Amino acid sequence: MTIDNPTTTAAASVAALPLAPGEWVLDPLHSAVNFTIRHLGIAKVRGRFTQYSAGLYVGGTADEVRVSADIALASIDTGNPDRDAHTLSAELLDVEKRPTMSFRSTRVSGRGEDWSMEGDLTVGDVTRPVTLAVEFGGAVDSPVDQRKHAGFEATGEIRRSDFGLDFGAGFLGDVVKVQLDMQFVEPAEPQGQGG
Repeated sequence: MTIDNPTTTAAASVAALPLAPGEWVLDPLHSAVNFTIRHLGIAKVRGRFTQYSAGLYVGGTADEVRVSADIALASIDTGNPDRDAHTLSAELLDVEKRPTMSFRSTRVSGRGEDWSMEGDLTVGDVTRPVTLAVEFGGAVDSPVDQRKHAGFEATGEIRRSDFGLDFGAGFLGDVVKVQLDMQFVEPAEPQGQGG
């Protein structure tokens, strides 16, 4: 999947998306933060983080869209408790030193279903720019709460070494592939709808 598309328009109006202006709230029951990393260069280890928060602010143009996310690194789950404990130890991730991973968007561009989101990713005390490819899954009215829900999938790659996490070289890959499945609920009182 292409992360950057030079033909996209940075100032594309979010009117192309059926999203009301304002603060959209994360639906954690229908969202997920997943990742994949190579082991010994021959196999993939898949995991997820179970504790996180995210926010979506929709403005009048793509330039006014803001996305934020905070992930508790201690909530890692690779399906193996012993491996998780080792990953969180001072020998590897050192979660006491790096309790959170945070993302703040700086630019959103695209149209239709395909978008690109640039932002700053912070792990511990290191911040680096990253770009995520974003697929807009659509927006529908939920029969449960009678409010509009919007779905997004964001994918990309980060290098552990960019954040000073070069432990395990030789048996853990440097590239971590991330997949974020996020569902947001429209504001209770949409902003900018006349007045």
